Amino acid sequence: MEDRIERTINLDAPIERVWVALTDHREFGAWFRLSLHGPFQVGEVTFGEVTYPGHEGLAFWARVESMDEPHRFSFVWPMDETIQPDDPGVHDKVTRVEFILEPAGEGTKLTVRESGFEKLPHDKRLQVFRDNESGWDAQMKHIRDFVAR
Repeated sequence: MEDRIERTINLDAPIERVWVALTDHREFGAWFRLSLHGPFQVGEVTFGEVTYPGHEGLAFWARVESMDEPHRFSFVWPMDETIQPDDPGVHDKVTRVEFILEPAGEGTKLTVRESGFEKLPHDKRLQVFRDNESGWDAQMKHIRDFVAR
C-alpha cells in the first residue's frame, strides 16, 4: 500500500475561481457535500456534517494548516467520524490533505494529495486508504462540475 493518494485534474476555470471554491466554506461544502458551520482559518478547526448521499449526518471536522492564496490550501482531518480534534493521540488518527493550484492556460491545474496513512492504526489503514482513494475520484468530478458552472 502506498502512503499517498494523488489526483490531478485540469479545470476550466481561472485559478482565482478555484481558490474560492476550495477555501470558502460555503462553496467547499456545496461541491464536497458538507454543511460547514464556519469559515476555514489557519490553525482553527471547522466543524460540520456530511450531506453526501448515504453518509448524511456524519460528523466532519478539519484543522486548517495553510492557506497560501491562490496556490496552496491544506488541512488535516480524521480517519473516521469517531475521532475528535482534542482526542489524545489525534495526530496518529489524521491524514493531511493538500490542494495545489497552478495556472494552466486560461484554466487551472488542481492537484490533491492526501498523505499520512502510514501512521494510522494498522487495522484501519488499508480501509481508510481505499475509501479515500475512491472518494477523491468522485470529489474531483464534483469540483470540476462546480467551477464550470
